[in-house]
Amino acid sequence: MNGNTPYEIPTEMREFAERSVEQARKAFDGFIDAAHKAVDGAHGSAESARANAQDVTRKAMAYAENNVTAAFDLAQKLVKSKDLTEVMQHQSEFLRSQMTALQTQLKDMGAAAQDIASKAADAASKATKAK
Repeated sequence: MNGNTPYEIPTEMREFAERSVEQARKAFDGFIDAAHKAVDGAHGSAESARANAQDVTRKAMAYAENNVTAAFDLAQKLVKSKDLTEVMQHQSEFLRSQMTALQTQLKDMGAAAQDIASKAADAASKATKAK
C-alpha cells in the first residue's frame, strides 16, 4: 500500500461491525436497565426496613416508658405502705402486672419481628423477579 490507494471495507464486514455495535448497545442498555431496577428495589427495601425499624424502636420505647412508670408507681406505693404485709402485697401485685405486661410485650414484638421478616422476604422476592 502506497498511501494513495483508498482502503475500502468490504460491505459484509461493515454490516457485521454495525450489527455487533448495535448488539453491544442493546446488551448495555439491558444491563443499565437491570442496574436501575436493582437500585430502585434496594432503595425501596432500605426505606421499608428503616420504617419498620423505626416502628419497632417506638414500641420498645413505649414499653420501656410503661415499665419505668410502673416501677415508680410501685416505689411510691412502697413508701406509703403502713406495714410489711402491705409492702409484700404491693410487690406481689407489681410482679403479676409486670409479668402480664412482659408477655404482651413479647408477643407484640414477636409479631412485629415476624411482620418485618415477611415484608423483607416479599421485597427480596419482588426485587429478584424484577431482575
